[in-house]
Amino acid sequence: MKINHINLTVNDVTASREFLEKYFGLTCGGSRGDGFAAMRDDEGSILTLMKGSDVQYPKTFHVGFIQESEEQVNRINQQLKDDGFMVKPPKHLHRYTFYVEAPGGFNVEVLC
Repeated sequence: MKINHINLTVNDVTASREFLEKYFGLTCGGSRGDGFAAMRDDEGSILTLMKGSDVQYPKTFHVGFIQESEEQVNRINQQLKDDGFMVKPPKHLHRYTFYVEAPGGFNVEVLC
């Protein structure tokens, strides 16, 4: 069995879509104005974004994007810092990882 898609409710579909495109290479397979976007990765996974007004995920909720190497994790971390995101340096925890709050109201983990 394969998961078809996961839906995230976000407070800004456009900003969330642009963030996922820029930093993680997802592409928008379809959208409906500022209320919905279907994002695809290069493996065929789908992440849909739907507009919500009061987005509140539990503190531990996040979406993870695995990278091939520590260098890629470091590159994304630096790019986010350069673009003004508040991110801590990656650490060796359960994996080599860091977290960032994405536009739209959800957290992202970048790891290898």
